[in-house]
Amino acid sequence: MLTTEVIAFFGGKSKVAAALKVSPAAVSQWGTEPPQSRQYQVQVLTNGKLRATDKASSQQAA
Repeated sequence: MLTTEVIAFFGGKSKVAAALKVSPAAVSQWGTEPPQSRQYQVQVLTNGKLRATDKASSQQAA
């Protein structure tokens, strides 16, 4: 999943931060993709509407 997808789904960085119980600054540091552990957390919170990227697949694409 991409950081932009997560932000769009939740409606902003501050809402992502609140849902994950982290600071908005932490969300701002994610880069293109959220950290793998946060991706799994987002997947659970969205009931699978956003799915974690397979780590091996995302590394090959880079």
